[in-house]
Amino acid sequence: MRQFVVVGHDVPTDPDFSLDDLAGGAGRLDVLCRCVNSALFLSHDIREDVEVHLVLADEVTVRIDGSALRYMSPDERNIASLVRKALEAKDQAIGHREAESTPGIYVSKKGFEATMDGIDGTVVELHEDGDPVVDVEPPADPVFVLSDHHDFTEDETATLADAAEERVRLGPKVLHADHSITVAHNYLDTEGFTDY
Repeated sequence: MRQFVVVGHDVPTDPDFSLDDLAGGAGRLDVLCRCVNSALFLSHDIREDVEVHLVLADEVTVRIDGSALRYMSPDERNIASLVRKALEAKDQAIGHREAESTPGIYVSKKGFEATMDGIDGTVVELHEDGDPVVDVEPPADPVFVLSDHHDFTEDETATLADAAEERVRLGPKVLHADHSITVAHNYLDTEGFTDY
C-alpha cells in the first residue's frame, strides 16, 4: 500500500465553493485535485494500491481509496466535484469516524495530527531540505506527506518531527506537489530496474 497525505491550508471545509474557481475561491483546491490525479491515475487505469488523504484546513480529512473508487475521472473539475460531495456528507461523520460520500471516498472531522495518528506505514516527509531520495531505501508501505503551495505550519512540522522516519527531497529542483507524487511513484515503481 502506498499512501499520500496532502495538506491543503486554504481549502474550504464547506461545500459552498464554485467549481469554476478552484484556484481562487476554493483555496487552491486545484493543487489538491492535481495531487489526487498524480497519486491514483495511470494511463487507462487506477492504482488500486493507493490511498490519498486530503487534510483540509486542519479540520476535515477526505480519504480516497483507489481499490474502492468509482465515478472519478482524472480532470480537476470532476475530482473537485467529488471532494465537494464529500464535504456535503461531512455532517454524517461522527467525531473521527468516517462517512462514505461516494464509493471509495470518505470524509472525517480529523485534522492533520489525528489523521497522522491513524495511518499505518513508514512516514516519509517530502521536503526540499530533506536527504536525497536516491540515498534512502524505499520503504515497503510508504506514507508520503507533503504540503500544498504553503510550507508546513509549526504544529504540522512538530507532528511530522515525531511521525516521520525519513525526510527526503526528490531531486535537485523544487517540484510542484503533484509532480512530487509522480516522482515518488517512479522511485517506487523502478526500484531494482536496470533495463527499460
